[in-house]
Amino acid sequence: MLSKTYASTVVGVDAKTITVEVNVGGTVPAGKNFYHLVGLPDNAVKEGFTRITAAVKNIGMNIPRKRVVVNLAPADIRKEGSAYDLPIALAFLSSTDQMDGDRLKDYVIVGELALDGNLRPIKGALPIAVQARKENFKGIILPEQNAKEAAIVDNLEVYGIKNLLEAQKFFNGEEVLKMTEHNTREVFSDEGNQYDQDFADVKGQENIKRALTLAAAGGHNVVLIGPPGAGKTMLAKRLPTILPPLSLREALETTKIHSVAGLMPDHSALVTTRPFRSPHHTISDVALVGGGSNPLPGTISLAHNGVLFLDELPEFKRSVLEVLRQPLEERRVTISRARISVDYPASFILVASMNPCPCGYHNHPEKDCVCAPGVIQRYLNKISGPLLDRIDLHVEVTPVSYDQLADNGRSQTDSATIMKQVAAARIIQEKRFADKEHVYCNAQMSSTMVQKICTLNQAGRTLLKTAMQKLQLSARAYDRILKVSRTAADLDASEEIKIEHLAEAIQLRSLDRESWAG
Repeated sequence: MLSKTYASTVVGVDAKTITVEVNVGGTVPAGKNFYHLVGLPDNAVKEGFTRITAAVKNIGMNIPRKRVVVNLAPADIRKEGSAYDLPIALAFLSSTDQMDGDRLKDYVIVGELALDGNLRPIKGALPIAVQARKENFKGIILPEQNAKEAAIVDNLEVYGIKNLLEAQKFFNGEEVLKMTEHNTREVFSDEGNQYDQDFADVKGQENIKRALTLAAAGGHNVVLIGPPGAGKTMLAKRLPTILPPLSLREALETTKIHSVAGLMPDHSALVTTRPFRSPHHTISDVALVGGGSNPLPGTISLAHNGVLFLDELPEFKRSVLEVLRQPLEERRVTISRARISVDYPASFILVASMNPCPCGYHNHPEKDCVCAPGVIQRYLNKISGPLLDRIDLHVEVTPVSYDQLADNGRSQTDSATIMKQVAAARIIQEKRFADKEHVYCNAQMSSTMVQKICTLNQAGRTLLKTAMQKLQLSARAYDRILKVSRTAADLDASEEIKIEHLAEAIQLRSLDRESWAG
């Protein structure tokens, strides 16, 4: 007898529906294998029938000695993971007349079985639920640990179950399952934008806070340069707290990526705060951008709509830093394999920190640098010009004085105040780029757009020319200075770029000065 169920597989950050066909019938000669699985399955899927047979027996059902053929269609898509256990088991029970299979066609079914019949959570519940609604399925049945995540999707019945027996009784009409309901907007408004850190905790460093305000307002990448203990990491960790709150669209995008990667906390439904990813400098290029034999999103995609922090930038392998260049420009990463090519979004603000030299004390106000001549330049040369070209702000971080550290009061510049300024500047940019596809902030402007939007008066052109010549700024600094000055003007709600906006942008290009490294 033939039975069908519907499962799902995740490709990139989207899902594809898989038809599971199980046919049971015909005698099996002694010593011959009675189970045949086709449809390009990986080892996890192949091993599933061992789990299925144990689970079926342990809930009191039978495994008749008949030929079992399982087909996963379409056959040209590779099937990976253990989420096919539950749909195959239910189709098997239906094919052996141990369950009513009339309603199987109405649901997408996913779940990994334990040997006792209990269900374990899966990856990618949200994109699977989105695809189920898109294809007009009545509902989805999955492990209870994933139910809240799937319930984010409206107009879809979501049933979270504990074990195979519950599912069997549900389709037999012996048990009514409680549908999981989730008020996405209510949860989003209650949990959104809650952080443990605050810029009010940072003593002094007002000029650095201003630079990070510019970075947040314009979506600019930034590198913090300063001696050990100056507060670079502390400041970087607080950047997400001044970014505008995630919109519901952004929250769903971010949740899909974390769901596919299997990084959603148990019983969690939605990512409601800006991601902050800080990989160790020993990370590989595949771990950073994503990939592997079964492609998964990398760290840069997990930082989508948030912040990627690279501490001690020159310590990262050159090959790792170079793979960042395309994602920084395209705001997405494409992973190509022989059989498949997947796209992962990767729109983030890059924040990097570094010492000014190997000993850490070049340009320090009190301590002397002990690095030999030429060592500083070789240290900085570990960061390639094309990568540096994609970093708009070069911020020198100086140590905080004892008097500032000893002050028990909190800074008046807190994250909530800064975020209001940033949000107002972002609204201006949204209106400016309303007719531009894939451009949402000043940092994403092309050179052509910079020429049209970042116009200077005569005094501004004179100042920029003088700065380029006297500070020996490189040519790549030109567009970056104009973009940052446009953001500074937006923070002041100014339609034109004034002299003070331009001067501030020029000041924040330290590494482009030919004389900076001595």
